[in-house]
Amino acid sequence: GINAEYGKQWYQRRVRVRVACPDTKKTWCFDVFPSIEKISSVQAPTLIIHGTEDEVIDFSAGLQLYERCPKPVDPLWVEGAGHNDIELYAVYLDRLKSFLEKDLATK
Repeated sequence: GINAEYGKQWYQRRVRVRVACPDTKKTWCFDVFPSIEKISSVQAPTLIIHGTEDEVIDFSAGLQLYERCPKPVDPLWVEGAGHNDIELYAVYLDRLKSFLEKDLATK
């Protein structure tokens, strides 16, 4: 079987296309999360949350999603948060709660 470290390396090599080429207009066949192409079809209020120090998905990807989102609410850019520790920041849960109780209630 595939061990966990190999799987992590495989995943990181594939998502780096968007990180290495943030202005790309094409989603490659090995881009496992083509969110940038799908966001324009989301017709619900959308909260984009991204850590400024994300080591897996570059912060610019979060900005691009927000800019292309048809129905964005105020995003949350978590200063200093990485890819796997963002939920440890109090602002993360506070913003999720606000999104559910306020942003969705007014739409």
